[in-house]
Amino acid sequence: MLEFIISVLALIVTLGILVTIHEFGHFWVARRCGVKVLRFSIGFGRAVKTWIGKDGVEYVLAPIPLGGYVKMLGQEDTTLTDASEVPVNERHHSFACKSLWQRMAIVAAGPVANFLLAIFIYWVINISYGINGIAPIVNGVSSNSAAQLAGLEVGDEILAVDGQPTIIWQQVTLRMLGRLGETGELVLSVDPADSSNIRDVRIPIQAWMGGDTEPDPVTNLGIVRIEIPALIGGTIAGGRAEFGDLQTGDEVLSVNGEPILGWTHWVQVIRNSPELDLDVIVQRNGSETGLELRPELVRGEDGRAIGSIGAYLQETSLSEILPPEALRAIHFGPLTAIQPALQETWDKSVFVLVSLKKMVIGLISVKNINGPITIAQVAGETASYGLNVYLGFLALLSISLGVLNLMPIPVLDGGHLMYYMIEAVIRRPVPERIQAWGLQLGLLLISGIMVLALYNDFVRIL
Repeated sequence: MLEFIISVLALIVTLGILVTIHEFGHFWVARRCGVKVLRFSIGFGRAVKTWIGKDGVEYVLAPIPLGGYVKMLGQEDTTLTDASEVPVNERHHSFACKSLWQRMAIVAAGPVANFLLAIFIYWVINISYGINGIAPIVNGVSSNSAAQLAGLEVGDEILAVDGQPTIIWQQVTLRMLGRLGETGELVLSVDPADSSNIRDVRIPIQAWMGGDTEPDPVTNLGIVRIEIPALIGGTIAGGRAEFGDLQTGDEVLSVNGEPILGWTHWVQVIRNSPELDLDVIVQRNGSETGLELRPELVRGEDGRAIGSIGAYLQETSLSEILPPEALRAIHFGPLTAIQPALQETWDKSVFVLVSLKKMVIGLISVKNINGPITIAQVAGETASYGLNVYLGFLALLSISLGVLNLMPIPVLDGGHLMYYMIEAVIRRPVPERIQAWGLQLGLLLISGIMVLALYNDFVRIL
């Protein structure tokens, strides 16, 4: 129950921030352009609170934080009001009477505000936390994996993915995720442990993980990271781990004779072994002990059969178990933090845009579209991990909102911009009849996406 409450509150706070910033972008630019704003609403549904500001604007708070709007004089929801319908003494304050470029600026201001918010968040993160993580040094390569066949070796440090520099494992993962669903070659620039000669490792990919809902590209290639040891923090009552005598404090050393290189590797082995007998060697109280485990078959969020034993990780600090050379920490000042904030916002904007394109053309699964339930869960989880993790999620969500709103779909800001660009070419507004058709089509498309997102949410839960 507590987790549910935290998730709901996190959803309200997260979407409330994003929607407020988005609509404030429209509001601020409209006021700068001399447009009279009639209403500034955050949320949908019956108003919870309404008040008139000193500026004459009606401010509204509504209970459903899935959107908002700014109502301006001379503008309906999707079309321009005829200038003759606006009182003569107020026409200079009408949205309809403003120049084309002013109208475009007002409409574009919402998504731009979302991008600026992301830049600001990354700037704050860079100043407060910097870039911290584990160096992308290969700790192991699975037998007969794509990485091994391509020539990747233990000790190789991944300096770049497809020419894009990488400092920590998180960056490697993000670069690889950008290749989901593609066919071709993934190029890793690596620095060998026993040589100073940087070389390229070319890994062929074919429709790479296009159907995965929880893709892990590093593991998929057979690459084992430097990671936390497989230390058992506890077991769930009645689970297969308890039945197999796995105990708190055990460190898993090997399974069926294969060394376990860390917690992620251990989880992968368990997930890949539903209802299979495993000979497990653990270190317990300074000596090795043999166990027999049989992971229970359960269904993952994507419906696939996976193994589960009901055990969880012992909390451990990376700084305590990893050598200094395996850790990366870069600190920034107020000025030096600007460029990486801009770069990260750009990189993730491109990532979101390309991912949307791949969904449209069928390269990656539409099951990756998330709705408010998943957003609430993730927001709640990231909030519990720490402020920096939550802020990073908020920035990514803000970028996603900005990119989505720029899509040339009627109803969205991008649809309005599309009409204005057509107007710039043909020298007259797009006929209202065509805008009305576009509105119906846009509403149908957005409604379909929302239904799909909610369906994916319920499938993950059930």
